[in-house]
Amino acid sequence: MFLRNYWYVAASDAEIGRSPLGRMILGEPIVLFRTEQGAPVAFEDRCAHRHLPLSMGKLVGDALQCHYHGLRFGVDGRCVRIPGQEHIPNGARVRTYPVVERYHWIWIWMGDPALADPATITDFHWLDDPKWGAKSSYLHVEANWQLVVDNLLDLTHLAFVHDSTIGNMALAEHAKVKVDRGPNSVVVTRWIIDQEAPPTFKKVGGFSGNVDRWQIVDFAPPAFLRLDVGATPTGTGAPEGKRVGGIGMRNLNAITPETETTSHYFWGQAHDFDINDPATTEKIFEQIRAAFLQDVEVFSAQQRNLKLFANPAQIDIAADAGVIAARRILGRLYDQERAAARVAAE
Repeated sequence: MFLRNYWYVAASDAEIGRSPLGRMILGEPIVLFRTEQGAPVAFEDRCAHRHLPLSMGKLVGDALQCHYHGLRFGVDGRCVRIPGQEHIPNGARVRTYPVVERYHWIWIWMGDPALADPATITDFHWLDDPKWGAKSSYLHVEANWQLVVDNLLDLTHLAFVHDSTIGNMALAEHAKVKVDRGPNSVVVTRWIIDQEAPPTFKKVGGFSGNVDRWQIVDFAPPAFLRLDVGATPTGTGAPEGKRVGGIGMRNLNAITPETETTSHYFWGQAHDFDINDPATTEKIFEQIRAAFLQDVEVFSAQQRNLKLFANPAQIDIAADAGVIAARRILGRLYDQERAAARVAAE
């Protein structure tokens, strides 16, 4: 199940240059590159002649030249040269996709181009805001994209999967949880009051006593999750909004389906303390990266079992409230998009 009329992250800005990059997105092969002026471009990764991936070719000026027979395609997708032939057939073109560069990511619109409004791109400003220190990265996941979304909406798993970094048992046993549902949004708020800080928080925040810790997960379709997380020494007023004397971070996640069973996982970590200290940024990043690699093991194992067990029975528990709400939103939006597509095709 893929929602198409949405912006997705296709690549980091550093990945796209003058060498074509091939990437599968929503089950479609895409090739990305930059013009000589630096503008990002996205084509379907298929020559209109004999279907060789254009990502195997090279750029000649702003035209992408096929590696097989040398056909060249301009930035609008039209063929501009066929070696040894003056006439260029009208059908000699490839599909292009709207792209926008923002927050150090390259965003792509996979649906109806007429609906591609850059104003609807989900806000990830923390990644390039000078008031925050930040670093982002990419993981390839051998699992369906919704498994990643589920993971981020139910943070009780931190107590078990990440007990060496960002988790401890307080997250599962002492959290006060609230789930707020909007028409197309879910916010899961968790407070853990007067409990021991997890290992990562001790390392980067220097906590020696108990803390008041918050985790606020903001989900936006199709697969964007922005986490407001942090802690202050217990009793200093964090639940009332007085976030002083502690640490505040944003964990930023954009999951892009590759296929039904694989995903592109773009993520970043931002912090509002010691923002001009690269060592702090790197220390936080490495701690979160270690945790995310543990998550990837979980996603991959889940996907293998889903393949081995046909239509396995599944139970829900109280911690799944945010997951269930998000899945319902996604199912409704998918049904609406398919219904609109049927009407347009009539």
